Amino acid sequence: MSELTVRAEKLDAADELAPLRSRFVLDTVSDHAADAAGVYLDGNSLGALPANVPARIEDVVRRQWGELRIRSWDESGWWTAPERIGDRIAPLVGAAPGQIVVGDSTSVNVFKALVAAVRMAGPARDEILVDATTFPTDGYIAESAARMTGRTLRPVTPSEVPSALSDRTAAVLLNHVDYRSGRLHDLPSLTAAIHASGALAVWDLCHSAGALPVGLDEHGVDLAVGCTYKYLNGGPGSPAYLYVRRDLQDRFDSPLPGWNSHAEPFGMSQSYAPAPGALRGRVGTPDILSMLALEAALEIWDDASVAAVRAKSLALTDFFLECVTAYTEPGRITSVTPDAHEERGSQIALRCPDAGDVMKRLIDRGVVGDFRNPDVLRFGFSPLYVSFAETERAARVLGEVLG
Repeated sequence: MSELTVRAEKLDAADELAPLRSRFVLDTVSDHAADAAGVYLDGNSLGALPANVPARIEDVVRRQWGELRIRSWDESGWWTAPERIGDRIAPLVGAAPGQIVVGDSTSVNVFKALVAAVRMAGPARDEILVDATTFPTDGYIAESAARMTGRTLRPVTPSEVPSALSDRTAAVLLNHVDYRSGRLHDLPSLTAAIHASGALAVWDLCHSAGALPVGLDEHGVDLAVGCTYKYLNGGPGSPAYLYVRRDLQDRFDSPLPGWNSHAEPFGMSQSYAPAPGALRGRVGTPDILSMLALEAALEIWDDASVAAVRAKSLALTDFFLECVTAYTEPGRITSVTPDAHEERGSQIALRCPDAGDVMKRLIDRGVVGDFRNPDVLRFGFSPLYVSFAETERAARVLGEVLG
């Protein structure tokens, strides 16, 4: 047994989050075939299934839909699910209740947030800044929002934002964590710089919510969006969420006004009057099945703190980098994820020329990460269920594959 294997066992024994692993549906490790057991390091793309979700969905389908039917909108709380579940997400991103509504996809919420931000900024501000390294969809939507609102779109890297800001800037759309490299951008200082210029800050939290502290209220973020199927484990295609800071809610002018965000949704008026508060972010009928699966998944956070998750995330990623260094030939791969904790999300991205083939061979060996063109291996560490033993084993198998 190697020194790193022994250390992994000791780290797992001292891990306060270790008991939560049993509350997920995961591969088991047999004593005679440990290296063939699954190691799931792709929670930054799709979180593992919480064990309580199947029974909850069965109840939603069989009893709430099958027996109560239309009555469930009131009796089962379907109608209030978007804001109720939003309040469950709120403490995970550092927000007080009443500022988050759940529904639609991240892409739709990016559109709502960015157009609303431009409208709030006023006609004198004719430029939108967007993260030039952003996930492609955010860029597509920003370009469309600029065309629709008659603004100029200017792609810049996050580090260039402070110098690019001016009295022309209406809004800035940024990612908290870069999806390729796992780099954590400085939300507090960038938000402060954006506000100093008189513009509004819109943050995409897809790769940070549920993995590290965000501090939306503390840092005065104007608008934020995020998905729930990564570190929040809501399931494939689970609904996203939209954060609207409380003091901006009466000015939030959604480009997608729907009957669900009407002040009197069942009045069926031909003229639109927005509901108060974050409810203005709703559009159409909530997607109840996936929304209530998400609600069940979020219950695990009753027994976990974001601070504990962040501490373990940094410990896991530090340990993985140490193991990779020990098990791989020098120069064979390089990390593109920052070493500094204040600049690291909850994933490690490694670069090697044959990354696509390497990831296929890793998956064949039971180590599941993912590949991003042209040469990046991504490994996402979900502290609620990833162990140190799995982390060591993944690095060891990577070394064998590369060798």
